[in-house]
Amino acid sequence: MHVSAAPIFIDNSSDPRIEAYRDIRERDLKGRGGRFVIEGEVVLRTALQLGRFAIESILIAENRTEPLADLVAKVPAGIPVYSASRSVLDDIAGFPMHRGILAMGLRGEGGTAERLLATAPENALFVGLSAIANHDNMGGIFRNAAAFGLDGVLIDGTSCDPLYRKAIRVSAGAVLMTPFAQGGDIGTLCDALLAAGFEVLATSPAGKERLADIEPVGRQAVLFGAEGPGLPEHVLRRLRTIRIDMRGGFDSLNVATTSGIVLHHLAR
Repeated sequence: MHVSAAPIFIDNSSDPRIEAYRDIRERDLKGRGGRFVIEGEVVLRTALQLGRFAIESILIAENRTEPLADLVAKVPAGIPVYSASRSVLDDIAGFPMHRGILAMGLRGEGGTAERLLATAPENALFVGLSAIANHDNMGGIFRNAAAFGLDGVLIDGTSCDPLYRKAIRVSAGAVLMTPFAQGGDIGTLCDALLAAGFEVLATSPAGKERLADIEPVGRQAVLFGAEGPGLPEHVLRRLRTIRIDMRGGFDSLNVATTSGIVLHHLAR
């Protein structure tokens, strides 16, 4: 097996070879086209192991290259591994890079909801997300999805990008594991799930049925909406709605926490 050569040392933050890494936070807001940023050792190891997304290059702090020699040795030939001093790395990124590990991933073609559903197993469990704008929540939901073995996540076009750097980091790399598709509105995604033979459950503090009374059976999907507004009323009216009973006057939980409870109950 051919492996990557020794890291290439970068001594100037203006070096064109690492242009894609420059001003990371600013580009997080503007987007970077077909690329996305991988940050941290755990997430990079996951990305290399799974190989689901191609990696364009890797950038590591100079003092981390020796401790990460085993990781560097597993990088396929043709993927450049760059190394820089902490000061140069911080200058490249535009902020102190405490983890000292970055990689540039390639999004690829991207899947569609129809394609994902067409390959789903008979006993599949899916999640549908509507207007999830917080990257911490997005990452937390994906982490729960991976922990409980979900077969796919469908995300509407108003939700944030699951391949955003923070969402991937919060998910502990789970965004790179669990198949997902993003686009359209939650009503259209609901139509696609129903057409594919899924029982679709909608979460709501005012849900008519208790989660505890729901049986995990056959193909199921559960929808989660943004904190506050929740799922659209037109979606709730057409589906079986479920709630988590709470005490002390509370009527809702953080959406990522809610997803963990619901998915634990429904997990196959």
